[in-house]
Amino acid sequence: MEYPVERFKLSQTAKDQLTKLKRQTRIDRWNVLCRWAFCRSLAEESPPSPVPISGDSNVEMSWRVFGGEMADALAIALKQRCYNDGLDTDRDTLAQQFALHLNRGIGYLASDRDVQQIEDWLTWLDGDRPAT
Repeated sequence: MEYPVERFKLSQTAKDQLTKLKRQTRIDRWNVLCRWAFCRSLAEESPPSPVPISGDSNVEMSWRVFGGEMADALAIALKQRCYNDGLDTDRDTLAQQFALHLNRGIGYLASDRDVQQIEDWLTWLDGDRPAT
């Protein structure tokens, strides 16, 4: 399967937010937190705002590391989301939308004052929490 990106770098802001999340949740792997964030953004009804995102941190990973065993499913979910949002599904659009969803999701998770540990995300998955 062709992935939207081979490799990507996080922005310094996203890295700082993930560092906070690592401390709160005790999840020590960037890729796991990024998966949660990406899925959190995909769950939102509205598309992410088209804002410029810089890859100015020293955190870089491949799509395979990001996705792990779910790499193919996450690529398909992104493609479906782009289709649902009326966007093209070419590689450039997918790469741009991936970056937007990833960064929006990281921001959502990091700014959620109710998240103090990993268990707090489970209530969000159950649908007991309102979307931000």
